[in-house]
Amino acid sequence: MKDVGMKPETLRSATATATFHAPTHCIERIRDRDTEKGDPQATARIAGILAAKRTDELLPLCHPLPIHAAEVHFAFEEQRVVIEAEVHTIGPTGVEMEALTAASMAALTLYDMLKPYAEPAELAIGETRLLDKTGGKSHYKRTLKKPLSATVLMVSNPVADGNKPDTAGKQVAEGLEKAGFAPLDYQILPDDQQRVGDAVRAAMASNTHLIVTVGGTGIGPKDRVVETVEPLLTTPMPGLMEAARAFGQRRTPYAVLSRGVSGFAHNSLVLTFPGSRSGSKETLTALLPSLIHVLEIHERFAEHAG
Repeated sequence: MKDVGMKPETLRSATATATFHAPTHCIERIRDRDTEKGDPQATARIAGILAAKRTDELLPLCHPLPIHAAEVHFAFEEQRVVIEAEVHTIGPTGVEMEALTAASMAALTLYDMLKPYAEPAELAIGETRLLDKTGGKSHYKRTLKKPLSATVLMVSNPVADGNKPDTAGKQVAEGLEKAGFAPLDYQILPDDQQRVGDAVRAAMASNTHLIVTVGGTGIGPKDRVVETVEPLLTTPMPGLMEAARAFGQRRTPYAVLSRGVSGFAHNSLVLTFPGSRSGSKETLTALLPSLIHVLEIHERFAEHAG
């Protein structure tokens, strides 16, 4: 079973269709809601909705999801009914299988209720396929359309002294490179406000699109990155780090200890990530789609201004 614990929860939807083929007189019974077992439309609709809600019990590798909305619709033709199932959730993975299962179960229910009125060869379930899906990777992209420059500053005395390997900063740098950020400058700095401030200002002077510090956001006496970066912000964007802390809080209660800040410092978007490997990974996972969206909007504004 795939681990989706590090995937952000987003609003997701999927629409699937299935086709039920039957003689004209059977289609009329469905349209008129008249079979010996009851109303075929209402029964098939409820069967489809229930199937969407229990897909994880039917398909062994599907994750259980909170189904926030599900509906099944019918379109009638002379010798077939086109079934359309739509499912919505807010979750870490999509609802394509829930929609496909709903459409399939609705078609099977029609088959069961109409089989007394036709020969087996006259009834068939035709094409079942996904029509549309939104949310997740297909909707909130995690790669840039064109490369943008980035700087990653790992701030840690033990790492700068060579007493500890850098796993957090390198991880962030690799994640940004994978997302299409280039060129990417990576530096290791001690917990020194002057040196950190100089490095951030140098990146700003080079019009670096994205500047990420890693470390120095906690409550220790040497954690002064927030105090260094915050005065440089000309357009604070607190929502970014609020979203990162909320994402982390669902995975560890210690996420609240990060005092990270974010915003534009003139033309550079600056963010202060926590220094732990897990904290920096969670922060990048939570924010990457937003970073790409914000930076691409900012680039469009800059092009129009030029």
